[in-house]
Amino acid sequence: MKLIILDRDGVINYDSDDCIKTPDEWKAIPGSLEAIAHLTQAGYRVVVASNQSGIGRGLLDMGTLNAINDKMCKAANQAGGRIDAMFFCPHTNMDKCDCRKPETGMFREISERFGLELKSVPAIGDSLRDMLAAAAVGAAPVLVLTGKGKKTKTEGGLPKNTQIFPDLAAAVDALTECV
Repeated sequence: MKLIILDRDGVINYDSDDCIKTPDEWKAIPGSLEAIAHLTQAGYRVVVASNQSGIGRGLLDMGTLNAINDKMCKAANQAGGRIDAMFFCPHTNMDKCDCRKPETGMFREISERFGLELKSVPAIGDSLRDMLAAAAVGAAPVLVLTGKGKKTKTEGGLPKNTQIFPDLAAAVDALTECV
């Protein structure tokens, strides 16, 4: 099975410093939905793993998060793609949970759910915490320069062998060329 893990905000859709709080605020980054379609057509199972502290901070509730994610999944479907599973951490930094990236709880849950070691599984994100979580479980960290990606690259501290691409579409093109 070919699996890929994507962060949501800043990778698939535009990010917001205030948190994406409504379906109307969710806007796809150009090319991201087509990239998900390309992954689907190349036989990948596409999984989203996203920190969603807006829930823990009381900025949105589970119903609203589900509506936002439904909008994203429908948009991916309309582009010819499929998101196979959604994993999220609703906690804030102060909760000290094991699922909020850079912790690895979501990645371990993905591994268990799909019955697959995550060694070399591409994990695409825009933040250092995305890269650190991926590297900690042996996945292949891939940084995109959308969202917080440019700032993340500039600040450094990326795990060894982190691949860097302008956006999700470029990362997917490179990934699927190698298959």
